[in-house]
Amino acid sequence: MKNKHTTFIRYLYLGVGTFTMLFAGILYAWSILKTPLAGAFGWDTSALALNFTLTMCCFCLGGFFGSQISRRIGAPLTIAIAGVLAGAGFVLTGLLTGNVYLLYITYAVLAGLGIGVAYNVIISTVNAWFPDKRGLSSGCLLMGFGASSLLFGTILDKMFAADAFGWRKTYILFGVAVALCLLIAGLIIRRPGEDAHLPAPKKSTAVRQENFEAKDYTTAQMLRRFSFWMAFVCLSFLAAVGNTVISFARDLALSVEASASLATTLVGVLAVCNGLGRIITGAVFDSFGRRVTMIGANLITIVSAGLTLLAVVLQSLPLCIVGLCLTGISYGATPTVCSAFVSAFYGQKHFATNYSIINFTLMAASFIATACNALLAASGVYVAPFVLLLVLACGALVLNLSIRRP
Repeated sequence: MKNKHTTFIRYLYLGVGTFTMLFAGILYAWSILKTPLAGAFGWDTSALALNFTLTMCCFCLGGFFGSQISRRIGAPLTIAIAGVLAGAGFVLTGLLTGNVYLLYITYAVLAGLGIGVAYNVIISTVNAWFPDKRGLSSGCLLMGFGASSLLFGTILDKMFAADAFGWRKTYILFGVAVALCLLIAGLIIRRPGEDAHLPAPKKSTAVRQENFEAKDYTTAQMLRRFSFWMAFVCLSFLAAVGNTVISFARDLALSVEASASLATTLVGVLAVCNGLGRIITGAVFDSFGRRVTMIGANLITIVSAGLTLLAVVLQSLPLCIVGLCLTGISYGATPTVCSAFVSAFYGQKHFATNYSIINFTLMAASFIATACNALLAASGVYVAPFVLLLVLACGALVLNLSIRRP
């Protein structure tokens, strides 16, 4: 395969993958998507928060299953299966009756699993075409995933209120769109063949300064490394800040006297910053290496939690806006750091499975988000949840500074 053709193909796949991830990322618009369900069925905050937690759990499980299935049947068919699952999940959510447990099956299990499968397979497949720009590739794909809330969250919110659509028809139409998008992506995206002449990986000075020799680790070997578990806990704590805020972002903005329209817009702004955080983090990793990237992301998370806590205490809308923006950037950094960390520490040979394992940080983070929602329900104010998140972010920094070798 000639170099020019390889360049065209890999950027085509990156474009298709990023566009597809834009549809898949709608899971993170839950603070918007839950609103009509709460109004239609009277489900309380804790029941809806549990759905988000279950969704994140199934999303992580989907990533693991996707890595295993794609090894056996290939990426195209696996992405197509993901499209059927995710599409069915949204369509069936649009047909719900008043049983909240059915919501857990349709949205959390079906849509969560389907999008988790697609997420892992698309990232690992497209990244295989970019050994020289893995951080940038991951950043672009994850930007698409993160920016979904701004684009589709805003559109779906307007469709919910429109007489021509309503929430049921909106869920059904979007489910069909997600399924078609993933099915088409499955027809296009392929892993590079043996004849693909890809650029050699580039090591920055920062990467070369890591005090270990690069090596491909199996998943079992990775799980036996203390460094993995330190990073897992660290990244779980960091992801918990963004995960928690996403689960109640709209309500948080309303609590500091934002208008309803501004609160919805801020959910989108959070998503945009999420996407920007992913691109910025990918570029920083490519230029400065793993250690600088992880510590920088950690510091931003501490600042974001601290500023949002201050905004809640002072009832300051401007501080809340800044806090949400920084939270989006910090949360966007986390999955990119996960991808970069696994790649740098444990190699590329078993990347798909290893990456699916590190993504279980989102499951751990979702349980922390559930605990924060319980604190909110018990206290009636946002102070207690953000105190906990700030403590966890500071604890993550201690772990972060201690990570040295695979």
